[in-house]
Amino acid sequence: MKLIGILGLGIFGSSVAKTLSQYEDIEIIAVDQDVKNVERLSDYVTQAVVGDTTDYNLLKSIGLGDCDVVIVATGSHLESSILAIMNAKNLGVQQIVAKARNRSHLQIYEQIGATLIIRPEKEMGEKLAHDLVRKNIIDVIELDESHSVVEFIVPHKWVNKSVQQLDLRNRYQMNIIGIKKDIHGPLNVSFGADYVFEEKEIVVAITDSKQFEKEDYLNKL
Repeated sequence: MKLIGILGLGIFGSSVAKTLSQYEDIEIIAVDQDVKNVERLSDYVTQAVVGDTTDYNLLKSIGLGDCDVVIVATGSHLESSILAIMNAKNLGVQQIVAKARNRSHLQIYEQIGATLIIRPEKEMGEKLAHDLVRKNIIDVIELDESHSVVEFIVPHKWVNKSVQQLDLRNRYQMNIIGIKKDIHGPLNVSFGADYVFEEKEIVVAITDSKQFEKEDYLNKL
């Protein structure tokens, strides 16, 4: 069982709470000053509390210190977010996720102990921009600044050619993890250099995503 605390039940905090509530092995403590926000989420969480997320004694009394993860979702209020992060840290929470409004807030949250900081508006804006220009790419999961796991539809130029013929490792610094016949099909990881790509297959690979996305957009794949 995993216990997660959510401080702030605006659009972001509410979305996180509703999504987490779908998992049976997760319990949620949710706190917000707005009675309506708390009432709206009461059916989705284990414990819904009307209160000040900056009140250390309140957070201690409801067991926030027992949480495996605390999500500080009061990103638009700098002072409240700072105090909430500090309270969670002082209560001994090991993983603190904070929503930051801008880069300045991000740097402050890092300094006071947040272990993961997200900027939803920035990240969604970047994702939308990428989605609009992608041709074959379905999804990208970043591993670090240089490498990502990329899921993409086999480019037309690859059809009826083998892995060896395409020389993917040298051309794109790509290591193929697996191949699927369609988006919902099982991942085939038992393939060799002589494997010949078919139309509409899905490839999952580790590669330099920035370069790969550029090639995809310019239709050079």
